[in-house]
Amino acid sequence: MNLPLPDNYEFVWLSSALSGHAAMTMYLELCEVNICKYIHHNPFIIYSNIFMQLLNNPLKYNVIAYTDYTHVYVSRGDLKRFLNLLNKNKPVLYLVRDPISRLKTGLNHINLKANRLDRFDLDTPIERVLDRETYYFESPLPTCDHIKTYWIYAESFFRLNFLTQFFKIEKITYLDMASIKPEYAYHTFSQLNALYHFRQISKNLFHNTVVYDMLGAFLSIPLILCVDLENFGVNYADGKIIEILITTRQFFKLHKINNYKKINPVLFKDNLPFENLIFCIPKEQFVYLENNLTLIKCIQSYLEEFISKMKVKFDLKAKCLICENQILAYLKNNQTLMRQWKKIFDQELICIKQHHPNIVASWKYYQEFEKMCEELD
Repeated sequence: MNLPLPDNYEFVWLSSALSGHAAMTMYLELCEVNICKYIHHNPFIIYSNIFMQLLNNPLKYNVIAYTDYTHVYVSRGDLKRFLNLLNKNKPVLYLVRDPISRLKTGLNHINLKANRLDRFDLDTPIERVLDRETYYFESPLPTCDHIKTYWIYAESFFRLNFLTQFFKIEKITYLDMASIKPEYAYHTFSQLNALYHFRQISKNLFHNTVVYDMLGAFLSIPLILCVDLENFGVNYADGKIIEILITTRQFFKLHKINNYKKINPVLFKDNLPFENLIFCIPKEQFVYLENNLTLIKCIQSYLEEFISKMKVKFDLKAKCLICENQILAYLKNNQTLMRQWKKIFDQELICIKQHHPNIVASWKYYQEFEKMCEELD
Protein backbone atom coordinates (compact mmCIF):
# COMPACT_ATOMS: atom_id res chain seq x y z
CA MET A 1 0.00 0.00 0.00
CA ASN A 2 3.00 2.29 -0.34
CA LEU A 3 2.59 2.53 -4.11
CA PRO A 4 0.74 5.71 -5.14
CA LEU A 5 -2.50 5.27 -7.01
CA PRO A 6 -2.46 5.70 -10.80
CA ASP A 7 -2.69 9.38 -11.64
CA ASN A 8 -5.54 9.13 -14.16
CA TYR A 9 -8.19 10.77 -11.99
CA GLU A 10 -9.42 14.34 -12.23
CA PHE A 11 -10.36 15.16 -8.66
CA VAL A 12 -11.11 13.68 -5.23
CA TRP A 13 -14.69 13.71 -4.00
CA LEU A 14 -15.14 13.54 -0.22
CA SER A 15 -18.39 13.39 1.69
CA SER A 16 -19.51 13.04 5.26
CA ALA A 17 -22.31 10.56 5.87
CA LEU A 18 -25.93 11.75 5.62
CA SER A 19 -25.02 14.57 3.24
CA GLY A 20 -26.62 13.59 -0.06
CA HIS A 21 -23.89 11.37 -1.48
CA ALA A 22 -26.37 9.04 -3.23
CA ALA A 23 -27.98 11.88 -5.20
CA MET A 24 -24.52 13.28 -5.96
CA THR A 25 -23.44 9.87 -7.24
CA MET A 26 -26.41 9.77 -9.60
CA TYR A 27 -25.70 13.26 -10.92
CA LEU A 28 -22.02 12.55 -11.53
CA GLU A 29 -22.78 9.30 -13.32
CA LEU A 30 -25.29 11.11 -15.54
CA CYS A 31 -22.35 13.35 -16.45
CA GLU A 32 -20.40 10.20 -17.43
CA VAL A 33 -18.04 10.50 -14.48
CA ASN A 34 -16.52 7.15 -13.48
CA ILE A 35 -16.59 7.12 -9.67
CA CYS A 36 -13.75 5.00 -8.28
CA LYS A 37 -14.90 3.98 -4.83
CA TYR A 38 -15.00 0.96 -2.57
CA ILE A 39 -16.80 0.66 0.76
CA HIS A 40 -14.85 -1.33 3.35
CA HIS A 41 -13.35 -0.92 6.81
CA ASN A 42 -9.92 -2.17 5.64
CA PRO A 43 -7.92 0.62 3.91
CA PHE A 44 -5.81 -1.86 1.95
CA ILE A 45 -8.93 -3.36 0.39
CA ILE A 46 -10.23 0.15 -0.43
CA TYR A 47 -6.86 1.04 -1.95
CA SER A 48 -6.55 -2.20 -3.95
CA ASN A 49 -10.02 -1.92 -5.46
CA ILE A 50 -9.63 1.74 -6.41
CA PHE A 51 -6.18 0.97 -7.85
CA MET A 52 -7.71 -1.64 -10.17
CA GLN A 53 -10.63 0.60 -11.10
CA LEU A 54 -8.21 3.30 -12.24
CA LEU A 55 -5.97 0.80 -14.00
CA ASN A 56 -8.90 -0.71 -15.89
CA ASN A 57 -10.35 2.64 -16.99
CA PRO A 58 -7.42 4.62 -18.41
CA LEU A 59 -9.54 6.67 -20.84
CA LYS A 60 -12.55 7.50 -18.69
CA TYR A 61 -13.18 10.65 -16.68
CA ASN A 62 -12.29 9.19 -13.28
CA VAL A 63 -12.71 10.60 -9.79
CA ILE A 64 -11.72 9.00 -6.49
CA ALA A 65 -14.52 9.09 -3.92
CA TYR A 66 -14.55 8.48 -0.19
CA THR A 67 -17.68 8.80 1.94
CA ASP A 68 -17.13 8.67 5.70
CA TYR A 69 -19.93 6.27 6.56
CA THR A 70 -20.75 5.78 10.22
CA HIS A 71 -21.73 2.12 9.72
CA VAL A 72 -18.48 1.15 7.95
CA TYR A 73 -15.87 2.52 10.31
CA VAL A 74 -12.31 3.18 9.16
CA SER A 75 -9.98 4.27 11.96
CA ARG A 76 -8.21 7.61 11.70
CA GLY A 77 -4.84 5.90 11.47
CA ASP A 78 -5.95 3.65 8.62
CA LEU A 79 -7.70 6.51 6.86
CA LYS A 80 -4.55 8.61 7.15
CA ARG A 81 -2.53 5.88 5.40
CA PHE A 82 -5.00 5.79 2.51
CA LEU A 83 -5.42 9.56 2.09
CA ASN A 84 -1.66 10.10 2.13
CA LEU A 85 -1.47 8.08 -1.10
CA LEU A 86 -3.65 10.56 -2.98
CA ASN A 87 -2.14 13.28 -5.12
CA LYS A 88 -2.16 16.49 -3.05
CA ASN A 89 -2.20 18.60 -6.21
CA LYS A 90 -5.58 17.25 -7.31
CA PRO A 91 -8.70 19.34 -6.73
CA VAL A 92 -10.97 18.20 -3.90
CA LEU A 93 -14.75 18.48 -3.82
CA TYR A 94 -16.27 18.10 -0.35
CA LEU A 95 -20.03 17.63 0.01
CA VAL A 96 -21.23 19.14 3.31
CA ARG A 97 -24.51 19.75 5.12
CA ASP A 98 -25.98 21.52 8.13
CA PRO A 99 -24.90 19.20 10.99
CA ILE A 100 -28.27 19.45 12.75
CA SER A 101 -29.97 18.30 9.54
CA ARG A 102 -27.44 15.46 9.33
CA LEU A 103 -28.43 14.43 12.85
CA LYS A 104 -32.10 14.52 11.83
CA THR A 105 -31.45 12.17 8.93
CA GLY A 106 -29.36 9.94 11.17
CA LEU A 107 -32.10 9.67 13.79
CA ASN A 108 -34.69 8.84 11.12
CA HIS A 109 -32.38 6.39 9.38
CA ILE A 110 -33.70 2.84 9.30
CA ASN A 111 -31.72 -0.35 9.67
CA LEU A 112 -32.92 -3.39 7.77
CA LYS A 113 -33.65 -6.39 9.97
CA ALA A 114 -31.48 -9.48 9.72
CA ASN A 115 -34.56 -11.69 9.37
CA ARG A 116 -36.27 -9.57 6.71
CA LEU A 117 -37.63 -11.18 3.57
CA ASP A 118 -35.96 -9.85 0.43
CA ARG A 119 -37.52 -12.65 -1.65
CA PHE A 120 -41.11 -13.79 -1.29
CA ASP A 121 -43.97 -15.30 -3.29
CA LEU A 122 -47.69 -14.78 -3.83
CA ASP A 123 -48.53 -16.85 -0.75
CA THR A 124 -46.34 -14.79 1.60
CA PRO A 125 -48.35 -12.63 4.05
CA ILE A 126 -47.82 -9.01 3.06
CA GLU A 127 -47.40 -7.95 6.69
CA ARG A 128 -44.38 -10.27 6.90
CA VAL A 129 -42.83 -8.70 3.79
CA LEU A 130 -43.35 -5.18 5.11
CA ASP A 131 -41.81 -6.02 8.49
CA ARG A 132 -38.24 -5.34 7.38
CA GLU A 133 -36.86 -2.32 9.23
CA THR A 134 -36.04 -0.98 12.66
CA TYR A 135 -34.13 1.97 14.14
CA TYR A 136 -30.97 2.04 16.24
CA PHE A 137 -30.93 -0.44 19.15
CA GLU A 138 -33.99 -2.12 17.56
CA SER A 139 -36.21 0.79 18.54
CA PRO A 140 -39.61 0.65 16.78
CA LEU A 141 -39.62 4.44 16.31
CA PRO A 142 -36.98 7.17 15.91
CA THR A 143 -36.09 8.93 19.14
CA CYS A 144 -33.97 11.94 20.09
CA ASP A 145 -32.44 9.83 22.87
CA HIS A 146 -30.17 8.31 20.22
CA ILE A 147 -28.37 11.67 20.04
CA LYS A 148 -26.73 10.78 23.36
CA THR A 149 -26.73 6.98 23.15
CA TYR A 150 -25.44 6.54 19.59
CA TRP A 151 -24.59 9.59 17.51
CA ILE A 152 -22.30 11.31 19.98
CA TYR A 153 -20.15 8.15 19.93
CA ALA A 154 -20.22 7.75 16.13
CA GLU A 155 -16.71 9.14 15.70
CA SER A 156 -16.76 9.10 11.91
CA PHE A 157 -19.86 11.34 11.98
CA PHE A 158 -17.61 14.33 12.68
CA ARG A 159 -14.33 14.08 10.75
CA LEU A 160 -14.66 16.88 8.21
CA ASN A 161 -11.73 18.80 9.65
CA PHE A 162 -9.66 15.61 9.90
CA LEU A 163 -10.25 14.64 6.26
CA THR A 164 -9.43 18.05 4.82
CA GLN A 165 -6.02 18.28 6.50
CA PHE A 166 -4.55 15.88 3.92
CA PHE A 167 -5.15 18.31 1.05
CA LYS A 168 -4.13 21.81 0.10
CA ILE A 169 -6.68 24.33 1.35
CA GLU A 170 -6.70 26.20 -1.95
CA LYS A 171 -7.59 22.98 -3.78
CA ILE A 172 -10.74 22.30 -1.73
CA THR A 173 -14.19 23.30 -2.96
CA TYR A 174 -17.01 22.88 -0.46
CA LEU A 175 -20.43 22.05 -1.88
CA ASP A 176 -23.48 22.38 0.34
CA MET A 177 -26.05 19.61 -0.02
CA ALA A 178 -28.78 22.23 -0.40
CA SER A 179 -27.26 23.23 -3.74
CA ILE A 180 -27.90 19.79 -5.25
CA LYS A 181 -31.60 19.70 -4.51
CA PRO A 182 -33.48 19.06 -7.77
CA GLU A 183 -34.46 22.71 -8.23
CA TYR A 184 -30.83 23.89 -7.94
CA ALA A 185 -28.89 20.94 -9.31
CA TYR A 186 -28.62 22.03 -12.94
CA HIS A 187 -27.23 25.44 -12.00
CA THR A 188 -24.83 23.87 -9.50
CA PHE A 189 -23.52 21.33 -11.99
CA SER A 190 -23.06 24.03 -14.61
CA GLN A 191 -20.75 25.75 -12.13
CA LEU A 192 -18.97 22.49 -11.31
CA ASN A 193 -18.54 21.80 -15.00
CA ALA A 194 -16.65 25.08 -15.33
CA LEU A 195 -14.26 23.86 -12.62
CA TYR A 196 -13.87 20.19 -13.53
CA HIS A 197 -14.81 20.00 -17.23
CA PHE A 198 -16.85 16.82 -17.15
CA ARG A 199 -19.71 16.22 -19.57
CA GLN A 200 -22.58 18.70 -19.31
CA ILE A 201 -26.06 17.18 -19.52
CA SER A 202 -29.48 18.59 -20.32
CA LYS A 203 -31.57 20.31 -17.68
CA ASN A 204 -34.46 17.85 -17.82
CA LEU A 205 -32.28 15.08 -16.36
CA PHE A 206 -31.86 17.03 -13.12
CA HIS A 207 -35.15 16.18 -11.46
CA ASN A 208 -36.63 13.67 -9.08
CA THR A 209 -33.31 12.53 -7.64
CA VAL A 210 -34.01 12.11 -3.93
CA VAL A 211 -32.58 8.63 -3.48
CA TYR A 212 -32.93 7.94 0.24
CA ASP A 213 -36.41 9.18 1.02
CA MET A 214 -38.61 6.86 3.10
CA LEU A 215 -39.35 4.60 0.14
CA GLY A 216 -35.73 4.60 -1.03
CA ALA A 217 -34.44 3.60 2.40
CA PHE A 218 -37.07 0.87 2.68
CA LEU A 219 -36.05 -0.54 -0.72
CA SER A 220 -32.30 0.11 -0.45
CA ILE A 221 -32.07 -3.65 -0.86
CA PRO A 222 -34.75 -4.36 -3.49
CA LEU A 223 -37.60 -6.76 -2.95
CA ILE A 224 -38.12 -9.68 -5.32
CA LEU A 225 -41.54 -11.25 -5.87
CA CYS A 226 -41.06 -14.81 -7.13
CA VAL A 227 -43.92 -16.22 -9.22
CA ASP A 228 -44.10 -19.92 -10.02
CA LEU A 229 -45.22 -20.26 -13.66
CA GLU A 230 -46.20 -23.87 -13.11
CA ASN A 231 -49.19 -22.66 -11.10
CA PHE A 232 -50.49 -20.78 -14.14
CA GLY A 233 -50.11 -23.43 -16.82
CA VAL A 234 -47.30 -21.59 -18.58
CA ASN A 235 -44.94 -23.44 -20.90
CA TYR A 236 -41.51 -22.22 -19.91
CA ALA A 237 -38.16 -22.82 -21.55
CA ASP A 238 -35.50 -21.52 -19.16
CA GLY A 239 -36.95 -21.76 -15.69
CA LYS A 240 -40.29 -21.99 -13.95
CA ILE A 241 -39.88 -18.91 -11.72
CA ILE A 242 -40.19 -15.31 -12.88
CA GLU A 243 -38.76 -12.65 -10.60
CA ILE A 244 -40.39 -9.24 -10.28
CA LEU A 245 -37.96 -6.67 -8.90
CA ILE A 246 -39.51 -3.99 -6.66
CA THR A 247 -37.35 -0.87 -6.46
CA THR A 248 -37.38 2.90 -7.15
CA ARG A 249 -36.69 4.92 -10.28
CA GLN A 250 -33.60 6.37 -8.60
CA PHE A 251 -32.10 2.99 -7.69
CA PHE A 252 -32.94 1.72 -11.18
CA LYS A 253 -30.65 4.46 -12.52
CA LEU A 254 -28.09 4.34 -9.73
CA HIS A 255 -27.50 0.59 -10.01
CA LYS A 256 -27.75 0.57 -13.82
CA ILE A 257 -30.36 -2.19 -13.99
CA ASN A 258 -30.17 -2.47 -17.77
CA ASN A 259 -31.39 -6.02 -18.34
CA TYR A 260 -34.81 -5.42 -16.77
CA LYS A 261 -38.03 -4.11 -18.29
CA LYS A 262 -40.40 -1.87 -16.30
CA ILE A 263 -43.87 -3.39 -16.09
CA ASN A 264 -45.88 -0.74 -14.21
CA PRO A 265 -48.07 -0.04 -17.30
CA VAL A 266 -48.83 -3.75 -17.65
CA LEU A 267 -49.91 -4.13 -14.02
CA PHE A 268 -51.56 -0.80 -13.19
CA LYS A 269 -53.87 1.51 -15.10
CA ASP A 270 -53.95 4.27 -12.48
CA ASN A 271 -51.09 6.22 -10.97
CA LEU A 272 -49.54 4.67 -7.89
CA PRO A 273 -49.45 6.50 -4.53
CA PHE A 274 -45.64 6.25 -4.75
CA GLU A 275 -44.56 7.94 -7.98
CA ASN A 276 -41.02 6.58 -7.71
CA LEU A 277 -42.04 2.96 -7.13
CA ILE A 278 -41.33 0.68 -10.06
CA PHE A 279 -41.78 -3.00 -10.80
CA CYS A 280 -39.56 -4.63 -13.39
CA ILE A 281 -38.80 -8.04 -14.77
CA PRO A 282 -35.85 -9.59 -16.63
CA LYS A 283 -36.37 -8.80 -20.30
CA GLU A 284 -36.17 -12.45 -21.31
CA GLN A 285 -38.99 -13.31 -18.87
CA PHE A 286 -41.42 -10.67 -20.12
CA VAL A 287 -42.76 -13.02 -22.80
CA TYR A 288 -44.29 -15.21 -20.07
CA LEU A 289 -46.17 -12.26 -18.60
CA GLU A 290 -47.34 -9.99 -21.39
CA ASN A 291 -50.28 -12.03 -22.78
CA ASN A 292 -51.23 -14.12 -19.75
CA LEU A 293 -54.21 -12.26 -18.27
CA THR A 294 -54.69 -14.77 -15.45
CA LEU A 295 -51.07 -14.35 -14.37
CA ILE A 296 -51.25 -10.57 -14.66
CA LYS A 297 -54.46 -10.34 -12.59
CA CYS A 298 -53.05 -12.55 -9.84
CA ILE A 299 -49.83 -10.51 -9.59
CA GLN A 300 -51.80 -7.28 -9.85
CA SER A 301 -54.15 -8.27 -7.01
CA TYR A 302 -51.26 -9.14 -4.69
CA LEU A 303 -49.27 -6.00 -5.49
CA GLU A 304 -52.25 -3.68 -5.15
CA GLU A 305 -52.76 -4.97 -1.62
CA PHE A 306 -49.00 -4.70 -1.02
CA ILE A 307 -48.97 -1.05 -2.13
CA SER A 308 -52.08 -0.21 -0.10
CA LYS A 309 -50.65 -1.66 3.11
CA MET A 310 -47.26 -0.05 2.48
CA LYS A 311 -48.99 3.33 2.07
CA VAL A 312 -50.75 2.93 5.44
CA LYS A 313 -47.45 1.91 7.05
CA PHE A 314 -45.55 4.87 5.59
CA ASP A 315 -48.27 7.39 6.51
CA LEU A 316 -48.01 6.26 10.13
CA LYS A 317 -44.20 6.35 10.05
CA ALA A 318 -44.20 9.86 8.58
CA LYS A 319 -46.01 11.16 11.67
CA CYS A 320 -43.20 9.83 13.87
CA LEU A 321 -40.22 11.27 12.00
CA ILE A 322 -38.02 13.67 13.93
CA CYS A 323 -37.42 17.20 12.62
CA GLU A 324 -34.59 19.65 13.31
CA ASN A 325 -36.66 21.73 15.72
CA GLN A 326 -37.26 18.67 17.89
CA ILE A 327 -33.50 18.08 18.03
CA LEU A 328 -32.89 21.68 19.07
CA ALA A 329 -35.57 21.45 21.77
CA TYR A 330 -34.08 18.19 23.03
CA LEU A 331 -30.60 19.71 23.27
CA LYS A 332 -31.97 22.82 24.96
CA ASN A 333 -33.41 20.58 27.67
CA ASN A 334 -30.12 18.66 27.97
CA GLN A 335 -27.57 21.40 28.44
CA THR A 336 -24.64 19.15 29.30
CA LEU A 337 -25.25 17.26 26.07
CA MET A 338 -25.57 20.53 24.18
CA ARG A 339 -22.15 21.64 25.44
CA GLN A 340 -20.67 18.30 24.34
CA TRP A 341 -22.04 18.78 20.82
CA LYS A 342 -20.82 22.37 20.69
CA LYS A 343 -17.31 21.19 21.49
CA ILE A 344 -17.57 18.60 18.71
CA PHE A 345 -18.91 21.08 16.15
CA ASP A 346 -16.33 23.72 17.06
CA GLN A 347 -13.56 21.25 16.22
CA GLU A 348 -15.36 19.78 13.21
CA LEU A 349 -16.03 23.07 11.44
CA ILE A 350 -12.74 24.95 11.96
CA CYS A 351 -11.64 24.86 8.33
CA ILE A 352 -14.98 25.51 6.65
CA LYS A 353 -15.75 28.39 9.03
CA GLN A 354 -12.42 29.97 8.19
CA HIS A 355 -12.53 29.57 4.42
CA HIS A 356 -16.26 29.38 3.59
CA PRO A 357 -18.16 31.18 6.36
CA ASN A 358 -20.98 31.84 3.88
CA ILE A 359 -21.86 28.15 3.80
CA VAL A 360 -21.93 27.88 7.59
CA ALA A 361 -24.00 31.07 7.78
CA SER A 362 -26.58 29.47 5.48
CA TRP A 363 -27.13 26.53 7.84
CA LYS A 364 -30.39 27.57 9.49
CA TYR A 365 -30.50 24.98 12.24
CA TYR A 366 -26.82 25.10 13.11
CA GLN A 367 -27.16 28.87 13.52
CA GLU A 368 -30.10 28.28 15.87
CA PHE A 369 -27.91 25.84 17.80
CA GLU A 370 -25.16 28.46 18.10
CA LYS A 371 -27.65 31.01 19.46
CA MET A 372 -28.80 28.52 22.08
CA CYS A 373 -25.19 27.93 23.13
CA GLU A 374 -24.57 31.68 23.44
CA GLU A 375 -27.55 31.95 25.78
CA LEU A 376 -25.89 29.39 28.05
CA ASP A 377 -22.79 31.53 28.55
